Amino acid sequence: MKASRFLIRPPRPRTGSGPHSLARPGQGEDFFDHRPYVPGDDLRRLDWKALARTGRPYVRRFETPGAGRFWLWIDGSPSMQLFGKAAYAERVARVLVAAGQGERLRILTPKGTARPGKAMPTDARGLLAARPRARGTPILITDGLEEGDLAGYLRRLPPFHLILVLAPEELEPPEGAFLLEDVETGETLPVDATARNAYQRALRSHLEALAQLARTRGGFALLKVGEPILAGLYRQGILALR
Repeated sequence: MKASRFLIRPPRPRTGSGPHSLARPGQGEDFFDHRPYVPGDDLRRLDWKALARTGRPYVRRFETPGAGRFWLWIDGSPSMQLFGKAAYAERVARVLVAAGQGERLRILTPKGTARPGKAMPTDARGLLAARPRARGTPILITDGLEEGDLAGYLRRLPPFHLILVLAPEELEPPEGAFLLEDVETGETLPVDATARNAYQRALRSHLEALAQLARTRGGFALLKVGEPILAGLYRQGILALR
């Protein structure tokens, strides 16, 4: 199935506003408002209850979804260069751009906003150093593994989508002893079975906290490198069928 058959779901749509973040009167199916009848109006749109209640003819107007405004930020920090996450994140971004056709979607770069094109600019500073901001709905693609008050930053954003990209090796490290290196800080740590289990518990707690916050403030998806992107974004509520 093609990404163009989907749209980006707004993280917190208004009641009755349809699938996009803005609405205007048009030819949709959801009620928008009334206006006085004028000769030539389609009589099938007359609201007979309003006529009986007020003694004046009114026509029902139905909403047409308007274009949403989204901005996309792609993490390009050192940890994203591991396990194919950077290339996979770029593919995720391209799926979102294809699904965002007809929307006002921009990519947020260190130099400002840009229209989506052949290149998908990333930000090597990491999310907390960059603290990207722009008007519209943020869509953040990151591994969420940097240290710092990530939750505090997210709470200050308008309703957003958080898409975490992680490798299977990060979620399920190999068994046995090995040396772990933090590419963000250069620190190394010997890992045994006890440390591996502690790491998995800490990571699970971290991801659950981010998921809970993102779902409260907007939308959340966790994608594993290599899994089908379109199906994952649709299943986790970031995309909806047009």
